[in-house]
Amino acid sequence: MDSKVRDEMVAVDKRVRDAGLRPTRQRVALGNLLFAKGDRHLSAEELHEEALAAGVPVSLATVYNALHQFTEAGLLRILAVEGSKTYFDTNTSDHHHFFIEGENRIFDIAAGPVEIVNLPEPPEGMEIANVDIVVRLRPKRAK
Repeated sequence: MDSKVRDEMVAVDKRVRDAGLRPTRQRVALGNLLFAKGDRHLSAEELHEEALAAGVPVSLATVYNALHQFTEAGLLRILAVEGSKTYFDTNTSDHHHFFIEGENRIFDIAAGPVEIVNLPEPPEGMEIANVDIVVRLRPKRAK
């Protein structure tokens, strides 16, 4: 293992540990796949395929469990986009998304003109955690 890969694994180990999770071999390997490429949006199935291609022997159920544990620990943001299709976003800041229908591709809307006004008051004892805006796109239709 070269020193760059080892340094990335140590950084992921620390990130997982700092989030209050035990840095198991599978969590660190999945975290390395998730976080080594910058901000990205992945489904559990996509991460599972990446893990298998990288030689990480892991079941799809373990990938789901790790993604939900990372989400609960604040390392990921979950995005429910299309029915039962869920994406996990490595960028946990407040931001919004474009979703291209038919391609199942999601990407960040650049910071700027999105403004949310007139949100309802939350019920007693509750607070708004965040507001997700997903703007659905498709190719223009011929006229």
